Amino acid sequence: MPVADTTFAVYSRTAAGPQASPAAFDGAPAGGAVIASKADIRSGLTEHLARLWRYGLVLSRRRDIADDLVQQTCVRALERAEQFAAGTRLDRWLFSILHSIWLNEIRSRRVRQGQGFVEAEEALVVDGAHETETHVMAGQVLRLVDALPEAQRVAVFLAYVEGLSYKEVASLLNIPIGTVMSRLAAARAKLSDNLSGEDAG
Repeated sequence: MPVADTTFAVYSRTAAGPQASPAAFDGAPAGGAVIASKADIRSGLTEHLARLWRYGLVLSRRRDIADDLVQQTCVRALERAEQFAAGTRLDRWLFSILHSIWLNEIRSRRVRQGQGFVEAEEALVVDGAHETETHVMAGQVLRLVDALPEAQRVAVFLAYVEGLSYKEVASLLNIPIGTVMSRLAAARAKLSDNLSGEDAG
């Protein structure tokens, strides 16, 4: 089957299921690593779809664009399977592909079309039986995170939701590690101020 004709399940908040446990990425192996085949990539894609969709939503704040990002990421991963070395972390490679697609294609299209955003609480809070207080607090935090500038929002997601180290975030975003630390510090300060303000209110 041609790669371009391959389809993948669309992931939304109801399809994504429970959040995957954060895990630090391993470094690339030494030279001479075995190159993965398309079958290797395809077999590992399914377990990462929910995490890719969440990252797509953090970037775009639209469920339909997140779906599109995941679809394009899967197709591109299969098309470029020979670029992935067996023994490295597939999730790190897929996040990099999705981020590149967002920067090069999806974001410019969104700007041209003047598309709006969905509310963070509506899009990101997982359905299910939760204690009321926990649900309200989660929604409050998500609204505040969603209000952060994109650079800070993405850094917060990668570092605190996906559990990447500062070095890994810097590598994925292609920025200095000091910039990552600065963005996270600014985001923490803003979130702290906003939470204090809401509590006082």
